Amino acid sequence: MREVRHLPFPVREDEHLWIPMPDGTRLAARLWRPVSSDDDPVPAVVEYIPYRKRDLTAVRDSVHHPYLAGHGYACLRVDLRGTGESEGVLTDEYLEQELQDAEDVLAWAAEQPWCDGSTGMMGISWGGFNALMVAARKPASLRAVVIASFTDDRYADDMHFMGGCLLSDNISESGVMFARTSCPPDPALVGERWRDMWFERLDGSGLWLHEWLQHQRRDAYWKFGSVCEQYSDVQVPVFAVSGWADGYSNAVFRLMEHLDVPRRGLVGPWSHKYPHLGEPGPAIGWLQEVVRWWNRWLKDEPDSEPDEPMLRVWLQDSVAPSTAYEERPGRWVGEPSWPSPHTVVRALPLADHRLAEPDESPPAQDLPVESPLSVGQFAGKWCSYAAPPDLPYDQREEDGGSLVFNSDLLEERLEIVGRPAVELEVSVSEPVAMIAARLSDVRPDGSATRVTFGLLNLTHRDGDEEPEPLVPGERYRVRVPLNAVAQAFPPGHRIRLSLSTSYWPLAWPPPRPVRLTVHTGASRLLLPERPPDPAADAALRPFEEPEGATPLPVTRLAPGDQQWTVSRDLVGYRSELRVVKDAGVIRLDDIDLEVGHHVAQRYGSVADDFTSVWGRVETTMTFTRGDWQVRTETRTTLTCTADELQLDAQLDGYEGARRVYSRNWYETVRRDLL
Repeated sequence: MREVRHLPFPVREDEHLWIPMPDGTRLAARLWRPVSSDDDPVPAVVEYIPYRKRDLTAVRDSVHHPYLAGHGYACLRVDLRGTGESEGVLTDEYLEQELQDAEDVLAWAAEQPWCDGSTGMMGISWGGFNALMVAARKPASLRAVVIASFTDDRYADDMHFMGGCLLSDNISESGVMFARTSCPPDPALVGERWRDMWFERLDGSGLWLHEWLQHQRRDAYWKFGSVCEQYSDVQVPVFAVSGWADGYSNAVFRLMEHLDVPRRGLVGPWSHKYPHLGEPGPAIGWLQEVVRWWNRWLKDEPDSEPDEPMLRVWLQDSVAPSTAYEERPGRWVGEPSWPSPHTVVRALPLADHRLAEPDESPPAQDLPVESPLSVGQFAGKWCSYAAPPDLPYDQREEDGGSLVFNSDLLEERLEIVGRPAVELEVSVSEPVAMIAARLSDVRPDGSATRVTFGLLNLTHRDGDEEPEPLVPGERYRVRVPLNAVAQAFPPGHRIRLSLSTSYWPLAWPPPRPVRLTVHTGASRLLLPERPPDPAADAALRPFEEPEGATPLPVTRLAPGDQQWTVSRDLVGYRSELRVVKDAGVIRLDDIDLEVGHHVAQRYGSVADDFTSVWGRVETTMTFTRGDWQVRTETRTTLTCTADELQLDAQLDGYEGARRVYSRNWYETVRRDLL
């Protein structure tokens, strides 16, 4: 990424300021704005997240907020109540208090002498979520939002559940937030109150995973903040961004379809990162795109790109399977609207272990599958962070425990854009069962690269609000949507559909092994085919190279470590996935603060005992400046029986070598057709 040292407007930074809330609580913020805004007010752009502006996001913030400020905006980076140096306690995600605080922050910003009264919100992940939620509440000053890696549906399309199946990202994310909500504020900013504020968090933040597990179906808890409940509540322009390796690409397509405001969608090859930092590449000059968006909607400047399509996506070329890519080859394609006027559904009937051609009528077959727990060990993460390498590996071993349907060798290139789906007629042997459906690109050497996938808890076949148990032996018609994708399948390759009855550890398995029978006569794979249009694609405006402001100086004091290890013990038949994400230790040179962050995840099982599965997340966070040394350690373990989920957790706080706080939890939650 190119560092831009000379911006159109000289920038002033206020490293720390307080924003008062109506109840007397103060939120901590960092502000970058043009020096000229003392006399010539500018629009304000707010990023509002719980990830600690003082240290954990300081380097990232220093790249894009000064850049935007240097283009004529006041950029306000605010820590949520109970995080960073902000007062109070954070007890869960996206609560009413959080969203009300956001409205109060916007109102405060709009009234400042350096603001012209107009505001925008931007953010990735949590910040993308709450920016969209706040937009639906219609605060008076808010005129547009820019959101990345977000959802409009907290139940169906977030890291908690997929198709009614419990995701392991639910466990890992709860462990991350368990650690981050337990961290102290910096005494350099809050003074001697730091310890009281820290202990208030340790006592009050709670075990979020316990709350999440009590809502296994779509209820009022998940509906709150889900914009899909009433898209018309959003009345401001929306720029929505995600990546194919991210877990949140589907929401971009839904917003393009259902919003009735000026909107723009962008999906690249990226994981859970901003596009100017995108991995896999190519990264793009996204901050330049954001400046254009703010200029149009916050400053009322003429649209500099009036012919820009509503939606641009990176159509990926075929690649060999790998857990990481530096870049994904492909090209940008544009769509004037969504659903696309260019795509047509290509329906491939399921035959005897074969994907038939659309004009075929193959004889009906009854094809059974009962997958071992090992299917899913090479699935990667539901949401890729690109560190450690966490994309799905070669699918051939996974396919050994799956029901597989291969196409004939392709004679012509096939390109798809959108959400594939599988329509199936099935019967099962148990009242609770799941299907994992995977679409793969099979190369001439036999290796298989997973293109996209979908999950369905079959008790949710008619909806997520009122799941119903299955009757063993009875036939059901079900539809399994797969994640949206833009992918090319070249001549000489095959398309493969793989169906399995487990996908551990990406998703928690049902209570017992299930034999599922696919009745092929009425079953088919639906592909959103997009006929190539090279001339139109080549005419798209190219993105600029990524650029940003000069990042804050840091000194690395200890190296990080990344591991993704699958192991199998063929004596005790124990299998385990171990993931290590160790950021090492860095010193933020401008504030002389040393920060360390270590996360270890483990997921295990024994043979094909579906009640033997377990997941564990352990974290360590360290903060050091001179004699001030603070450490928090968390451990979260989830196990199960056929009837219950069992949650065990521990939180410890240390000053120096002395443990000053310790708390343990043990909770059980009934499985609700899970």
